[in-house]
Amino acid sequence: MMAVHLQKIAGDKRGSALTEFAIVAPVLALTLVGSFDAAHSRYMKASLQGVVQKAARDAALQTGGDANEQAIIDNKVRVQVLALANNANIQISRRFYRTFSSAAAAQAEPWTDTDLDGRCNNGEPFQDNNQNGTWDADGGDEGQGGAKDRTLYTVQVSYPRFFPLYKFIGGSSTTRISASTILQNQPFADQAAYGAPTVGNCP
Repeated sequence: MMAVHLQKIAGDKRGSALTEFAIVAPVLALTLVGSFDAAHSRYMKASLQGVVQKAARDAALQTGGDANEQAIIDNKVRVQVLALANNANIQISRRFYRTFSSAAAAQAEPWTDTDLDGRCNNGEPFQDNNQNGTWDADGGDEGQGGAKDRTLYTVQVSYPRFFPLYKFIGGSSTTRISASTILQNQPFADQAAYGAPTVGNCP
């Protein structure tokens, strides 16, 4: 009699689907959340790149050198980003160079590393190639620049993750994306030329 009951229990498959679902469901949920998170980040990145391209083209016009006009352009960028992530932190920067090659290289201005610490500091002499009185780690200069200058326009955005995947697999609770582009300012006037490099002192 006992053997018959055991045989019936062993062959009973009722509830097996529920058990299998309980095993698979967490994995499926994590996969879906991860996919949504990655898709949203890609969407934000693509949208930000489009916004940056438009803003940089506007800034390259003759009126782009005006501080008020730059503020208007930057504010348009902020409005469009906040429409996608209303709690985002937005940082915007402009660095200008004389040529596209120098912008791409972004090399530090040469300096004499007297204390061999790999940093330009403690009054060490440096070659001020762009003559702005400051040692530049990327060789660029702050701002939009002038006629024919090549301006690197960069927007960095950070915001809390929309999907809490990090709670399950670790990682940061913040999504960070950035977009940048380099455009040449219109030749709205003759471009001034740098003189011979001068020597400055590191901070």
